[in-house]
Formats: sequence, structure tokens, C-alpha cells
Amino acid sequence: MTLIPVILSGGSGTRLWPLSRSTYPKQLLPLVSDFSMIQETAKRLSSLKICEPIIVCNEKHRFIIAEQLSQIGIKNPCIILEPVAKNTAPAIVAAAIQAQKIDAEAVIIVLPSDHNIKDTDTFCKAVSLAADEAKSGNLVTFGIKPTFPATGYGYIQAEKANGAEAAYPIKQFVEKPNLDTAKKYVESGTFFWNSGMFVFKAADFISEVKAFDKSIFESTKESFDKAATDLDFIRLEKESFSRNPSISIDYAVMEKTKKGKVVPLDAGWSDVGSWNSLWDVLDKDENGNVIRGKAVTSEVSNSFIYSKNRMISAVGLENLVIVDTKDAVLVADRSKSEEVKKIVDRLNAENNPIATENTVGYRPWGTYETIELGKRYRVKHIIVKPGEKLSKQMHYHRSEHWIIVSGTAKVLNGDKELILTENQSTYIPLGTVHFIENPGKTPLEFIEVQSGSYLEEDDIVRFEDKYGRA
Repeated sequence: MTLIPVILSGGSGTRLWPLSRSTYPKQLLPLVSDFSMIQETAKRLSSLKICEPIIVCNEKHRFIIAEQLSQIGIKNPCIILEPVAKNTAPAIVAAAIQAQKIDAEAVIIVLPSDHNIKDTDTFCKAVSLAADEAKSGNLVTFGIKPTFPATGYGYIQAEKANGAEAAYPIKQFVEKPNLDTAKKYVESGTFFWNSGMFVFKAADFISEVKAFDKSIFESTKESFDKAATDLDFIRLEKESFSRNPSISIDYAVMEKTKKGKVVPLDAGWSDVGSWNSLWDVLDKDENGNVIRGKAVTSEVSNSFIYSKNRMISAVGLENLVIVDTKDAVLVADRSKSEEVKKIVDRLNAENNPIATENTVGYRPWGTYETIELGKRYRVKHIIVKPGEKLSKQMHYHRSEHWIIVSGTAKVLNGDKELILTENQSTYIPLGTVHFIENPGKTPLEFIEVQSGSYLEEDDIVRFEDKYGRA
């Protein structure tokens, strides 16, 4: 039996703003350990005999995800790029089609990329049980044993006829309840939180999709058949994939199938969906505080404090979230941290880029960070990884001045090719074709000073690009 993890990485994590933003969402951040959430997800199944994972994500995260997986020893993942977000059902269909190309009888383990599970041994045992059920043709999900009457989760009710089985037929899925209903669910012992994790044969899942809404399969299959191979990525064709409805696997299949089963799971699960839930899963000091970074407190309790750069000083506070990033500060009642999404929605309505853009931009060649921005100028700190190269390009609206901080740079500036090292510089006039490359063995760092009438990232005309970007 071939076991293939399918990791869904399409979320934007807006409830963890300002740390998590759509350009660099929570699954790419090291929130609960030194590894990012997607790295933790991929590592979680290491005790099982599995294939390298299939990742479904959007285009802007593809290089970051590939690099993070490489850092933990996953060198050949299959990364499928969604041209538009259509919720989980079409994404899983695409992954199932790819899994069948690997093995017609493949069992896939569908995992969100941004959940936390403390007890990985218990989780892997549950996955093995679910995989055995999947071999028999069942579509299995995991029901989290509730620890309190949560109103923020959907629930799954199981049919427990005699209590002898470890995987139970699913009686019903129910939406997020009110508090009184949630209390009744918890007391009943037959209701579980809906984890959003699944195990089934790829072929059986596709068969059920065809039975309930054949158009989802047909649109996704057409998109897959017309997909372009972009370096190591499978880029689904946009027009056909866009015909899919935006629909979850629960609505599309799991609520309709007669083959559904639920495996109860008690393994310290959390979806880490808010600052409050992140506070809940992390270790706390003697005052109940989670402190990350630079902070000094006095008479502060049960709070979450995060600062990467500046010192936070807090006195006489309780049950607060304080998060300081380079360009934004969040202060919230910890019990109302779910409401952060409303702040992000408001910023988006105002077209404020602080809602979605990080100060650090991630590219396949390295990173850049805006350290100063004025009316007609922008200053960036740029790091280019060894052996990497920015595209051969030009700009219509800006000139650039590069000052090398460390490392060695190979530069094209118009018709001149230069080798620059520490403290050397070059000026690139507006409209001049140029590139910069790191031919060395250590990171190349330089300061870029842009000046001109328009300084946004879309003022780039590319002539050559080793990463296949337009």
C-alpha cells in the first residue's frame, strides 16, 4: 500500500495578523517550534512508510515551500499550483489525480499545512488505523475529542453501536453550534470536532466526487491535463480550473457519502487559528504569559507578547495580546483575538497593503526588505543566495544604485559586465537592462536605492529568468 501525504497550503492566516499575512501566511512561520508549520506537518508522519508529499498551494508561495521542505530533507515533493482558490474539494481532486499517476491504488492522507499536533505517536497510530479502513473502501476523517464546548468548530457525530470499533460510521456533520448546543454535544460523547484531515484511496475519493458532482472532477481533470510543467511545479490550467465551484470536501463529498467513517483522535490537536489558540498551545511562564522576543513585564498575567525588533514594556495588564512587527502593532483582548480578521478586512477595504504585504519579500533567489520609503525613493536590503541570480530586466520608471555590503556580485549594467565586492557600487539608469548574480559560496548582501516616479514591484520587464517567471 502506497501512502502519500497531501498537504493543503492555501490559507492566509488572517486571524494571526500582523505576523501572518497572505504573502507569508502562518503555515510558513515557526509558531510552535523552530520549524515552520508546514515543516512540522511534513515531519509529523516520519515514523510511517510514506512517499514524498504532494503539496497544493498558490503560485506566490511555491519557491518558499520548496525551500522549506528541502531544509528538512524533502528534495522531490510534487507541488501543484492552484491558479485560483476554490476551497478544498477541487484541490484534493487535483492531488488525487496526481497520486493515481504514482500508484493507481494509492491511499492519500490529506492534511492542512497549519495545524499543531503535540502527540505525533498517537497521531501516526490513528493514521495507520485510518489507512486500513481506507483499504476497505472507506473515506475516513479524524474527529478530535472535544476538551471544551467550542463554538468555533464544526462537529461530527459518530454512530457508536457497540463501542467495539475504533473507526465509527459517520451519522452527521453539523455546523458551528451555539454555546448551549456545544455543551450538549460534548456531554453526549458521540460528537467530535471536525479536524479537516482525511484518509482514503485516491480512486475511491474520485469515484465519490463523480457520483455527487461530476463537473468538479471534469473541470479539475481538464485543468490537470492542460497543466504546464514549470521547473518542478505542476501549474494547473486556469480557465478550466476556474469553472469549479468554491466548495469544501465536507459539502462536496463527506456529508453525502455512505462510506464515511470517523477515527477519534486525542493527540493535542489545535488549528492554531487565533492568537488565543496559539497562546493555549505554547509553554507559559509562572504568570501564565507567553513571551516571544524582547519584553519586560510587571504585574502582567495570562497574556501573549511578541516582538521581533523593539522592546515591549508592559505593566498591570491581563489577558492581552500584544504583537509588534516592523510596520504594525496589534493590541487585543485575548478572548476577542478571533476578531482580528475584522481589522484585516477593513484594511483590505481601504486597499492598504499592510493587510497583506510583509516588509520582507521572499523570492526564489533570496529575500528583500524595505528599510526606508519616501515619496520618490525606496531603500532595500537584498540578500541573494549562493549560485542564484535575479532576472535580466529593466524598469521604465526608476533608476537604481547598488552598494555591495558583503559577498561577491556579478553584474550586468547595460553593455558592461562587472565584478563587485564589499563597499563597491554601481548606478543603473532608468531604462537600462541589468541583472545581479551571486557567483560565490556565501550570501551576497547589498543595498538598493531606487529613485523615480513609480517604485512598485510591477515595474519590471523581464528578458531572461532562470525561475520561469513571466
